[in-house]
Amino acid sequence: MLIDSHCHLDYFQGEDLDGVLARAAAAGVGEMVTIGTRLSRSAEMRALADAHPNVWCTVGIHPHNAGEGEVPTPEDIVAEAQHPKVIGIGESGLDYFYDKAPRDRQQAGFRAHIRAARLSGLPLCIHARDADEDIASILREEAADGAFSFLLHCFSSGRGLAEAALALGGYISFSGILTFPKSQEIRDIARDVPRERLLVETDAPYLAPVPFRGKRNEPGHVAHTARVLGEVHGMGPDEIAALTTANFRRLFRKAA
Repeated sequence: MLIDSHCHLDYFQGEDLDGVLARAAAAGVGEMVTIGTRLSRSAEMRALADAHPNVWCTVGIHPHNAGEGEVPTPEDIVAEAQHPKVIGIGESGLDYFYDKAPRDRQQAGFRAHIRAARLSGLPLCIHARDADEDIASILREEAADGAFSFLLHCFSSGRGLAEAALALGGYISFSGILTFPKSQEIRDIARDVPRERLLVETDAPYLAPVPFRGKRNEPGHVAHTARVLGEVHGMGPDEIAALTTANFRRLFRKAA
């Protein structure tokens, strides 16, 4: 069984969602995590997860949305996570590529989410784009105040951030980007990530893997990313599925 550790099921509605879930099951994807991007929509995330026994969720504020309101307190975030199907915090982090929110607000929000992860004991899903140095610096600074678990999702950063995250006990998840022809550097980094720290995801409806690149992504397509990740590590499809599922359970302990 495969688990899609990061997708956005709220982009799919009604019969469309039913079809997406059916195709995921047919592809061997037994569970998936739908990710929060606005704290104000946490109830929607919880309801979506509640409606489907194989769907989990997280709560948090995407860095794109960090400027929309006041920076939440860690306690505000933790309060939204008090539900059996909420297994993580986020996604939060820094995005200096689009810069849709002021960088100081992104950083303040990122720290609040880290502290919520520490307070709740739930792992933090981290979005990192064109902000490797600041992500690594904030992770190190916050780790000095106490341990927390985290996952670098949809990894497309440099080797330095991967090494910094691994040194702090973090996990790394790979998306369809891993399958792109020009992503050899990402595959080289994936090869060097310890097997016990690897996860897979789609980030659906974005970043569909080869052979669906350019089309809408959905959780069932994670099988193609997993196959490439397995090839990078010299593992077959069943072996990489078992490995990444075990790693998911270890990181997302509430879903064990």
